[in-house]
Amino acid sequence: MHSFDDPFASEQGHDDEKHNIFTVSRLNSEVRRLLESHFGSIWLVGEISNFSAPSSGHWYFTLKDEQAQVRCAMFRGNNQRVRLAVNGRPNSQNMHGLQVLVRARLSLYEPRGDYQLIVEHLEPAGAGLLQQQFEALKQKLQQEGLFALERKKPLPKQVRTLGVITSPTGAAIKDVLSVLKRRDPSLDVIIYPAQVQGAEAPAQLRHALATAIRRNEVDVLLLTRGGGSLEDLWCFNDEALARDLAACPLPTISAVGHEVDFSICDFVADMRAATPSAAAELVSQDQQQLVRQLQQTEQHATRAMQQILQRQRTQLLHLRQRLQPLSPQQRLQMRAQQLDDWQQRAEQAMVRRLRQQQQQLQQLQHRLQRAQPGHALPALRQRTEQLYNQGVRAITQRLNQALSRQQAAQQALDIVSPLHTLKRGYSITVNANGDIIRNASAFKPGDELRTRFAEGEVISEVRQVKP
Repeated sequence: MHSFDDPFASEQGHDDEKHNIFTVSRLNSEVRRLLESHFGSIWLVGEISNFSAPSSGHWYFTLKDEQAQVRCAMFRGNNQRVRLAVNGRPNSQNMHGLQVLVRARLSLYEPRGDYQLIVEHLEPAGAGLLQQQFEALKQKLQQEGLFALERKKPLPKQVRTLGVITSPTGAAIKDVLSVLKRRDPSLDVIIYPAQVQGAEAPAQLRHALATAIRRNEVDVLLLTRGGGSLEDLWCFNDEALARDLAACPLPTISAVGHEVDFSICDFVADMRAATPSAAAELVSQDQQQLVRQLQQTEQHATRAMQQILQRQRTQLLHLRQRLQPLSPQQRLQMRAQQLDDWQQRAEQAMVRRLRQQQQQLQQLQHRLQRAQPGHALPALRQRTEQLYNQGVRAITQRLNQALSRQQAAQQALDIVSPLHTLKRGYSITVNANGDIIRNASAFKPGDELRTRFAEGEVISEVRQVKP
């Protein structure tokens, strides 16, 4: 006997496969989505070849090593941020053979079915290795919580002494001092010198930071230097320095390089400033602006007092118009006196406000002139003597008042005292028990009675009682 396959079962399997037939476009689209979702962004190093930059502004090139190559595309929005040391515009001559580090997404160019890299970031390979180290340390410290906002300390509202860790001969300290001289010349600056570039820089920066913490003589500590390459700024990416800065009990500001430069210290410090000059503006107050604000406040107060007086005058005129011709003269005088009182109060308030503004203005002017502390000692000594004399006079006055009240109370007691009445010729009669007798019927013949005079006492016996 011969066995045969079921023809109907074979036809059924082919029918199922026909329902899942791919077009080329669908296949390329599915492969592209699979590549992009599985790999995400990756970093890789390679050599550029076959570079082209058409008029669209996009870049197309091949990235290769000794054994393989891959097509790359970098669109205009990303390649405009690339900084390369090439002669003139990037082209196939000056970009060929350039070793670079790129961050890219794996994708597929569907029209040709070519798998390629969509480059998002490109830089020379030397700086790229440092950038990789930077990103690794940044991720490590961030996971440990050194960048968390809740551990950052707020800056004080008014900074009187600023500590600066930087090179004493660099451009950064010159920028800081120039801004402070213009905005707040009264702010004191203490420089903790340290190298800000080179192999010895991290150790010197840590030593300067430890010195500032030990002395504890500043309100805010600024760690700064001017701009430079990634290699120039690398000492501010030192892990030990970052941990010391995170543990610093003083409020800290990091201002390293230019606005586009970022260091590990920028993330660890309590606040980051884009430039040294921006840091100086952050910790200083514009004294000239404060003076202008006080002058404006004084002008507003003057205008407000004038408006109050004008309203009071208008109200006075209105009340006068409301008075009837036959209103009592006393009511008119009372209204006039009340309005005069309001006007006097308004004038006194304006004078007090103006005095306060003038005193504040004088205080600011004295601070701007950086008056020596010794100048204030005579005034303080005189004020102390005035307060002492006022205290003595106040105590003496209180004692005299208390003595007068005591004497007046004693005189009042003497007036109502029975002894005072006796001195005028009266007497007091009591029985043997000492009870005061006001009615003669309380006695009977033979009872003993006592008569008290202003001076002395008489004991006698009742012989007869007359109603």
